[in-house]
Amino acid sequence: MSIAVHAVEKRFGDQRALKGVTLRLEKGEVVGLLGPNGAGKSTLMRLVTGYLPPTSGRIEVCGFDVMDEPLETKRRVGYLPEHNPLHEDMYVREYLRFVAGVQGVANRNERVDAVIAEVGLTPEVHKQIGQLSKGYRQRVGLAQALIHDPEVLILDEPTSGLDPNQLVDVRALIRTLGRDRTVILSTHIMQEVEAMCDRVVLIRLGEIVADASLKSMLNAEGGLEAQFKALTA
Repeated sequence: MSIAVHAVEKRFGDQRALKGVTLRLEKGEVVGLLGPNGAGKSTLMRLVTGYLPPTSGRIEVCGFDVMDEPLETKRRVGYLPEHNPLHEDMYVREYLRFVAGVQGVANRNERVDAVIAEVGLTPEVHKQIGQLSKGYRQRVGLAQALIHDPEVLILDEPTSGLDPNQLVDVRALIRTLGRDRTVILSTHIMQEVEAMCDRVVLIRLGEIVADASLKSMLNAEGGLEAQFKALTA
């Protein structure tokens, strides 16, 4: 079991952002959290990374409790937040070497070269991050999330703001990354989960309202579109 979320609730003051969420994810799955803005997708992701503590309930990553063993869980998680925070004055390779150092990666040069090739950054590696297009910045964000070779990859709105050509490339990259690790991504766009995911988790007002394979959701009466419209009604 890569991720296990047990009856998790998260409150911000009087607001219940998550309401008793339970979820299990296995290695080799690309799972899409689909729901409207404000549904609780980003909150759930931040809880899994350990960035936020749950108000109640428990979360495990690769068998380690996120709150009790935070360093062990963080070693196993790569995270790309919705607003990709990058040092724009640094060069691509320089930035990734810096991140690798923070993560304590052995053989930093070799690992940086491998990740640059994996995410398709080789043509832009000589540039400063501030000179890159939105699509290549997203690739840098993916590279930093992958630099320590995590078992779990958490991507918050990973294709937001990309043009059609960039969308195709980044979607294909995410599908490839999900072959040998667990990937959980959030989106409020139905077509994104259809393009990238094996499994869909529909979330609304802090609650999971459906959880099934993409194939079964597409084959259900009305298809995924009907279920998605019900979320936003």
